[in-house]
Amino acid sequence: MPRILRRLEFFVVTFWAAVSINFLLPRLMPGDPIQQMMARMKGQITGSRRHSLEVMLGLNTHEPLWKQYISYWGQVFRFDFGSSITYFPDSVTSVISIAIPWTLGLVGVTTVLAFLLGTLLGATAAWRRGGVLDSVLPPVFIVVGALPFFWVGLLFLYLFAVLLQWAPIGFGYDITAGELAFNWPTIVQIVSHAFLPATVIILTSIGGWILTMRNTMIGVMGEDYVKMARAKGLPSSRIMVQYASRNAILPNLTGFAMSMGFVISGALLVELVFTYPGVGYLLVQAVTGQDYPLMQALFLLITAATLVSVLIADGVTYILDPRTRGKA
Repeated sequence: MPRILRRLEFFVVTFWAAVSINFLLPRLMPGDPIQQMMARMKGQITGSRRHSLEVMLGLNTHEPLWKQYISYWGQVFRFDFGSSITYFPDSVTSVISIAIPWTLGLVGVTTVLAFLLGTLLGATAAWRRGGVLDSVLPPVFIVVGALPFFWVGLLFLYLFAVLLQWAPIGFGYDITAGELAFNWPTIVQIVSHAFLPATVIILTSIGGWILTMRNTMIGVMGEDYVKMARAKGLPSSRIMVQYASRNAILPNLTGFAMSMGFVISGALLVELVFTYPGVGYLLVQAVTGQDYPLMQALFLLITAATLVSVLIADGVTYILDPRTRGKA
């Protein structure tokens, strides 16, 4: 119980700090988003309407900072962040609700696939230490994992979309096809547009799972309970799955739980390269357009998702590893 209370205390304090920083940072940035919006509207918004526009967007700079801070906390609890400046007059909530499914579909699925494939390959490589798989995988994925997301994305985009024309150039679907409908052609279209960015994410992230599982597995294989299982004459497959892999997978499970929190933020550089309409691409658009309400909501969403994932990771470790339960 003390451990749980400490974690909850950490969550509350960190969330408060994140909300406070999230409130202050956009207001300390140079520039005037309202003025930029007025310039984009080419005189359609006059100076006399500026104050009402600030209030509507939650950017009423005429109020004292402490009043804005209190109002902002009310917005956080109501999930009301006003209207987006970049996508005006759409609300921030509606804009984010459109982007989140794209990110969850792309980054969420690829994170799960990378974890499963990486864990399986890492365990197999460690169990057959010195074999072909163990000799090839670690050096290859150390090099691939060190390559920047955007560089691999641009390379794949040029080779498979421009030169070979095997895949669409970018975006999440064919924008010339009209409004999306839930049918088989639409699903095929979405999958074809997601194939290249998904491949880039898996290739550049699977190496970490492979190396972590392999190294942990090698350490576990030297433990007494594994040696005892071998001495009993148990089948190798059973020793690998029930004894070695079961204990070696704990660090990967913790990392996986934490990585799921970062799914919300999206693979920013990959989404930017492929102009994929996810949260990462949306965040870039918000920063470029100095869209304070949208930036604040996205940063807060990413922070909350990360904090929740840390709590989940701690809970997974607490449940699966009995050694942590005795620690106060």
